[in-house]
Amino acid sequence: MKIHSTVAVLPNDNIDTDQIIPARFLKTISKDGLGDQLFCDWRYNADGSPKADFVLNTPAAKASQVLLAGDNFGCGSSREHAPWALTQYGFQAVLSTSFADIFKQNSLKNRLLPIVMPKDVHAALFAALAENPALQLTIDLPTQTLSWPGGPSMSFPIDAFAKDCLLEGVDEIGYVLKQDAAIAAFEAQRPISLNTLS
Repeated sequence: MKIHSTVAVLPNDNIDTDQIIPARFLKTISKDGLGDQLFCDWRYNADGSPKADFVLNTPAAKASQVLLAGDNFGCGSSREHAPWALTQYGFQAVLSTSFADIFKQNSLKNRLLPIVMPKDVHAALFAALAENPALQLTIDLPTQTLSWPGGPSMSFPIDAFAKDCLLEGVDEIGYVLKQDAAIAAFEAQRPISLNTLS
């Protein structure tokens, strides 16, 4: 998984999951259409028309696979719909100085890469994008590095199992299913019945 993309900038701190995808959209168990509802209350006027000055309504943002946000992204209530909405819009990674733990875990399970940046690098990227909004950065998951032209190259942490799943393009169930041959071999040599009373 290697991402080379422009960046959509949403500098707000403490963006919670109800802002990412409002509660009224949580009745669905389908991901379809959630990209259109992402940041709905910030993105649309009361009559449903898009707000021209909101970042996600710009052509540049629609082509971006990376969202740069302020601190403490994804706080608030637990809802898997939040990473669903972000990925359905087209984002593959979100950058912040910190993430709420539940949002971070939900993201990794849904092929959205949450990258924690040191505050100085985070600030440097904001400054670089203010100077050149068309700047493209590169995220290399195998080497766990993020870089952009003229900027520093930084490494980022990620849970090893989550990294493997992202690289293989599978979720936790998909990972288990890929072990089918090993499971079948174990079951074949296992005793048919076990005495659990002794």
